[in-house]
Amino acid sequence: MREEAVIGGAQASCLTYVAPGQVELRPAPLRLGGVDDLVVLQAQHSGISRGTERLVFNGKVPPSEHERMRGPFQHGDFPFPVGYGYSWVGHIVGDGAQSYFGLFPHQDHVEVPREALTALPEGLDPRRAVLTANMETALNIAWDSGAGPGDRISVVGGGVLGLLVAGVVSDIAGTDVEIVDIDGARETVAGALGAGFATPDRAAADRDVVIHTSASEAGLATALSLAGTEATVVEASWFGAATPSVPLGGAFHSRRLVLKSSQVGMVSPSRRVRWTYQRRLKMAMRLLLDDKYDRLITGDVAFVDLPYRIGDILDPKADGLATAVSYL
Repeated sequence: MREEAVIGGAQASCLTYVAPGQVELRPAPLRLGGVDDLVVLQAQHSGISRGTERLVFNGKVPPSEHERMRGPFQHGDFPFPVGYGYSWVGHIVGDGAQSYFGLFPHQDHVEVPREALTALPEGLDPRRAVLTANMETALNIAWDSGAGPGDRISVVGGGVLGLLVAGVVSDIAGTDVEIVDIDGARETVAGALGAGFATPDRAAADRDVVIHTSASEAGLATALSLAGTEATVVEASWFGAATPSVPLGGAFHSRRLVLKSSQVGMVSPSRRVRWTYQRRLKMAMRLLLDDKYDRLITGDVAFVDLPYRIGDILDPKADGLATAVSYL
């Protein structure tokens, strides 16, 4: 869609989940910009959140979470049809000098209040910026974990979120960070982020902090087994409507383990008094200025091809890490 078509036709195109395993590009209405400080933006890139969007794609968002999971600019209601997404980068139509991040669906144009936009810091590549929402989550997880200098930290699950967490906590002075994953191909990426790597059968034990991001029962069992006495295990996965088995027998109580949830919807209690959502978002962008995080984007897809590709991208067995959607 050309920029002038948006202004004249007052319509955009949005990836819409319409039934389990089915998506379409559907019209999304736009009003004319400039009213009530609304601005029209052209998309550059958006990021696909494999874990969350897989649940949306399959209709697995539980009814109890329909409102809490609602994106601020979501089209429709869960379960279907719904235009969902929250990691979008674009520029104001007619002014491509500055890129902005927003919590918008996969949509070629949006019309929103200026206050819904956060300018990318100088030097942050717009494609890399699609990791912002995940990085904000990783930052919150790091805070929730209480990790500090010198800690031995294991991150169980070498997906995008786990790798971002590892990148953040590896930058804490003196930490010994290990990514634990069944896929040996993640070792190279882990090393680039400053972390070690091990498969579950070779993972280091007696850890001070363990963070679980694999969204699997086996991963959670591994995380609990690696924790040292009185250590904290942070459950950062979201299982949607699933009810995973949690191994709380054995030495769980005798080792006095702490099993703690983490979720990005609220700022971590350790920072909440001083940190706003906007301050946390801007910090996530600052962390992404490090080009080591480019290694986490391993695929690209054109927006017009997304309806035909997203099923394969969201397949649990799909290779690679993050996929960036390109609109230009």
